[in-house]
Amino acid sequence: MMQKEISTKRDSILVVPLALLLLALAVAIWSVIDVQDTYLTWVLEAAPAIVWILFLILTYKNFRFPNWMYAVMCLHIIVLLVGAHYSYAEVPLGEWMKEWFGFSRNNYDKIGHFMQGFTPTMMSVEILRRNTDLKSFGWIGFLSFSVAMMISAVYEIIEWLASLSNPTDTEAFLGTQGYIWDTQSDMFCCLLGSVCALVVTLIVVKRGRA
Repeated sequence: MMQKEISTKRDSILVVPLALLLLALAVAIWSVIDVQDTYLTWVLEAAPAIVWILFLILTYKNFRFPNWMYAVMCLHIIVLLVGAHYSYAEVPLGEWMKEWFGFSRNNYDKIGHFMQGFTPTMMSVEILRRNTDLKSFGWIGFLSFSVAMMISAVYEIIEWLASLSNPTDTEAFLGTQGYIWDTQSDMFCCLLGSVCALVVTLIVVKRGRA
């Protein structure tokens, strides 16, 4: 009976990540077909998702995240690939949000930046908890928050460098839509996502120890 329960648990550990991987790959294939902007825009916007998928595959045997974290990662990857397919300023969900909430611009990119804070923070907490001697969630949270904000800052620098190298062809990649505070609001959304991730992971960790 005990062996059967262990086998069932092991199967669920393997099946869930595999199913999520297949879903992410299916969305990636859909994303690259008949892109709405240029393929340069697709490459720039989809590259983080593709690299991320490869990273998770290569590191799976050595470091396995909880299944709920893989689900969040898959959602984030899908957000990136959908944005790459349409370009962020043209994603239908963002257009619907304009109608629902009265926004003056397509704010789908803000979902991406929220996830940009949420997912790296969540992953960093798990990595630091399991691979370091840090015991204080305060320090783990601070370092994880710093990682997320660093990624956000580096991404904004990459966007700036892309705009300097080719202002015309990278306009869709930047996705500012004429909003002068786009960079600041992007990083604020990342900050919100990071804080939310800290709250969620703290709750999960405490429940796990109960």
